[in-house]
Amino acid sequence: MAFKTTKGRKVEVLKNVALFSACTNAELARIASLVDELEVPDGTVLTKEGGPGREFFAVIDGKAEATLRGKKLATYGPGDFFGEMSLLDQGPRSATISAKTPLKVYVLDTRRFSTLLDKHPAVARKILRILAQRLREAEKAPTH
Repeated sequence: MAFKTTKGRKVEVLKNVALFSACTNAELARIASLVDELEVPDGTVLTKEGGPGREFFAVIDGKAEATLRGKKLATYGPGDFFGEMSLLDQGPRSATISAKTPLKVYVLDTRRFSTLLDKHPAVARKILRILAQRLREAEKAPTH
């Protein structure tokens, strides 16, 4: 699918990110105006377990892998996202995430995210609802 503008492409990608799934096209356009697109080489560490968290990532193209204490937790591909909790609390990263292939990601930092929430409380409520749903799902997941 070809997109006429970078902003239009960002909206299409963000529309498929679960965190923003309840947002309208106008709200998605606001979010799109705040994200940067980065190309990341294979092997690059995007987040380091225990390190400070200051940004959220949405995968556009390629694959990334999450590990905890060296054990594989998950693989991320187009439409997947990670780092959303850091947008809220800037707390330590819960896992190390590395590019397993060349990767394209959208990045939203905490400063821009805070501005978004301050200026658009309806977006904040929608994002909080999605995060609450994810927390409920995690609580139901079996523990090992």
